[in-house]
Amino acid sequence: MSKAEVSMSHLIRVFTKPEQLNSKLAQIEQHISDNLADFLSQHVVAKKTSLEEIEKDFASAAIPEIPEFVSTHAETLLEKLVAHSVNTYSPRFIGHMTSALPYFHLPLAKLMVGLNQNLVKIETSKAFTPLERQVLGIMHKLVYGQDETFYEQYLHSAKHSLGAFCSGGTVANMTALWVARNNLLGPRPGFSGVARAGLAAAYRHYDIDGVGVLSSRRGHYSLGKAMDLLGMGRDEMVTIDCPSQTLSPEKALIAGREYAAQGKKLLAIVGIAGTTETGHVDPLDELADVANELGCWFHVDAAWGGATLFSERYRHKLKGIERADSITMDAHKQMYVPMGAGMALFKDPKDSNAVRHHAQYILREGSKDLGSTTLEGSRNGMAMLVYASLHILGRQGYELLINQSIEKARRYAEMIEEDPFFELITQPTLSILTYRVVPPGVHDLLANASQQTQQRIYDLLNQLVVSVQKRQREAGKSFVSRTRLSTQTYSDKTITVFRVVLANPLTSDEDLRAILQEQATIAQETQAWQELQGLLLPHVKVS
Repeated sequence: MSKAEVSMSHLIRVFTKPEQLNSKLAQIEQHISDNLADFLSQHVVAKKTSLEEIEKDFASAAIPEIPEFVSTHAETLLEKLVAHSVNTYSPRFIGHMTSALPYFHLPLAKLMVGLNQNLVKIETSKAFTPLERQVLGIMHKLVYGQDETFYEQYLHSAKHSLGAFCSGGTVANMTALWVARNNLLGPRPGFSGVARAGLAAAYRHYDIDGVGVLSSRRGHYSLGKAMDLLGMGRDEMVTIDCPSQTLSPEKALIAGREYAAQGKKLLAIVGIAGTTETGHVDPLDELADVANELGCWFHVDAAWGGATLFSERYRHKLKGIERADSITMDAHKQMYVPMGAGMALFKDPKDSNAVRHHAQYILREGSKDLGSTTLEGSRNGMAMLVYASLHILGRQGYELLINQSIEKARRYAEMIEEDPFFELITQPTLSILTYRVVPPGVHDLLANASQQTQQRIYDLLNQLVVSVQKRQREAGKSFVSRTRLSTQTYSDKTITVFRVVLANPLTSDEDLRAILQEQATIAQETQAWQELQGLLLPHVKVS
């Protein structure tokens, strides 16, 4: 491998001068700019390469000693990294919440990296700070709809914050619960507050034995992380079974009262607007009533479903979200922004003061530094890409994107229900649904089989979904994910299902039919399918 000259003149060139037009890096940049989809089709290819094989390319912990030429290293990245990456732009990649992006993010991301602003401090982000505050204000208005006087007062106030930009929904959920905790266990005469005195002192002062958070079992794993990080403990996470896939307000009220009866304090109820596994939306309006009755914070995790508010046709699905004390939203999901753009929004601009920090060398009291109320310190300017998307796509553009995703999910559900090889498990509320392979005749067999045979059939159906999902992924033509669920129909079982996320506007009905056909073909080649046919033989012959 050719190495570069080790000299300051070479290093200065790396900092200041772009590659020559015919260099490998310049070619990559031009190809991506001209046609990203074409670049990905040529370079991000599905190879049957195991993770262990890929790890061999990244096995050395030795520090590279001598500089490489940029173009030489670009070749290495193409061969070792890009070639084994996942083509999330593919219209048949419908297994996760990562989708194709509008082309304009490519040059704008380059501009953002080139500017290298640090949003922790005005001195390193003079124009980006007011831009980020405006973006938070736009998203706040989308949810809470306050009048212009409200935003004139609070949008750029040094003493208030409408929210916090962060790297994603996990940090946003942590931020929201951090603010909630510090408000609940805040200062009062004779006590400096949990932020200064710590949890043990707070529990003694407030005479409580614990602080908990309540959600359905569909709550994101970041809630448990938050309980751990904030010192309240994962054991104080109160989770409720949800065979209907949503949190029952009646069960939440009972559980909250039982928790309080133990001498503990419920910090928050978390409603979900678009669960990760099935896309369901909790009854937010009713949960707001429960939170009010229990006297606790109401947080809505709308990392996935929050963008539905752009749609006049479907925003009613999130009825009651405007009553939340805090909300998590991810712009890198249904707002089609690159990864790393989450937000925690606060209904009351004063609430975030409960976590305000100062440092003489950077976050001085009275400044408009964003880092004083964010969990993360140094951050890049991702708000710029959200700002650009809001203007280039507009509310009406987002509405079209949201509407087509929801309606496409409904059409896919209809395809599944019409196909004798499949069973729809959860109907789409937004644009996520689940289903599984079930050979014709199996449901009739289940209805009349012994308990032992029923269990064997369930085991084989679970194996069938796992086998099909793995083989489809390895074939590289398309991808769906899988998960395990309990439902109202299968309340006494945990079943393995395909999980589909329909957010990519490039995905066509033809793509969806091809995915189902591929799954049906793969299924009939599996051992689980053959064993199920053996059980069916005395009853129904299926070719």
